[in-house]
Amino acid sequence: MPAPDDHELDRLAQALGERLLAARQMLVTAESCTGGWIAKCMTDVAGSSAWFDCGMAAYSYEAKQALLGVRPQTLEAYGAVSRETVVEMVSGALVHSGASVAVAVTGIAGPGGGSPDKPVGTVWIGWKRRGGYAKAELFHFDGDRDAVRRQTVAAALLGVDGILA
Repeated sequence: MPAPDDHELDRLAQALGERLLAARQMLVTAESCTGGWIAKCMTDVAGSSAWFDCGMAAYSYEAKQALLGVRPQTLEAYGAVSRETVVEMVSGALVHSGASVAVAVTGIAGPGGGSPDKPVGTVWIGWKRRGGYAKAELFHFDGDRDAVRRQTVAAALLGVDGILA
């Protein structure tokens, strides 16, 4: 599947914003490999202040701990790109915001940084509603850094829409 273009990302963000508004939900993002791209897509939509609370770009281990409450033990035992870390990221995003719905992403966008067990394109995405359980899913995206990040943004937005249902 080709990486979504800007028009497709805009369309997904617009549709999700309408769903969040109708559901009276506020979104928070916790982003590592996308560096705030999900928040950018959402805030590119006019009127997003009605359904977008904030975004946290937590790239380093230290930022994940300080901004999102990811435990050092989790990062040491499982690494930044893991189910355990993305669950703590998405949960921490809700704790440290006024939002009711959260999405978190952590992965290896490339071109370097991959390993045999976590190759470039490995991405964990987590979603959670306040008071609910976190859902986390592992993805393996193809392409260069831009393609991996674009696919991550699209999957993250689609997943938020899925937990609103």
